[in-house]
Amino acid sequence: MRIALIGAGNLATHLGKALHKAGYEIVCVFSRTEESAKNLSSILKCRYTTDIKEVDKDADIYISAIKDSAFHEIAPELIKDRENSLFLHTAGSLPMDIWSGYAKRYGVIYPMQTFSKCKEVDFTVIPLFLEANSKDDLSLIRTIAEQLSDRVYDASSEQRRYLHIAAVFACNFSNHMYAICDDLLQRNGIPFDVMLPLIDETAAKVHKLKPIDAQTGPAIRYDENVINGHLSMLENDKDFQVIYEAISKSINKFSRK
Repeated sequence: MRIALIGAGNLATHLGKALHKAGYEIVCVFSRTEESAKNLSSILKCRYTTDIKEVDKDADIYISAIKDSAFHEIAPELIKDRENSLFLHTAGSLPMDIWSGYAKRYGVIYPMQTFSKCKEVDFTVIPLFLEANSKDDLSLIRTIAEQLSDRVYDASSEQRRYLHIAAVFACNFSNHMYAICDDLLQRNGIPFDVMLPLIDETAAKVHKLKPIDAQTGPAIRYDENVINGHLSMLENDKDFQVIYEAISKSINKFSRK
């Protein structure tokens, strides 16, 4: 299998490394950012280009790991003269049929994980969600995916949309809470790392308990004395105050279901 990687960001970097480790030949990396393309190509031992027209035309599979907003600009030029290859995207938020009208063979391989170039991940435990417009190509994608991860699932475009929004709550929003936490602590001369045991235990509990059963804190019982005191402390941080109040009400509402 000759694979061309379209993108050189966080996801593309880790997926490219996993494919390379599994023995797949990455023939080309495309990115509009030359430094990113050059760095990833050196890891994957392949050529790179910043011109979509110069991507190899004889790859078996083209995997797109670019921003959703760039897809329609890149896709027509990418598929031109490569119509018989298999085209995959890696997004949770895009439907599979976004390829329709451009390519004959297409699908999705969506790794549901947060990626940063500087932080290595164990790809074998990352859930991979697959979809294709034919049974044969779904089987082919599954063969590849099962060499990368022990957790491979079929998922429709609609299911993947909900996976993506759920992941935003579980990951992006949670991390933003850490950022707010860090900001409040820094202003009061307290290091963020004092929170790490609490953060680790909170994450560990949901391996054993349903999240709703693991919930603690003043909001679950709606302790107005504590909550109002906290809201008063956030008087000069209106955005934090709004977030605190909205989430406290949501926690309490969930606890009464």
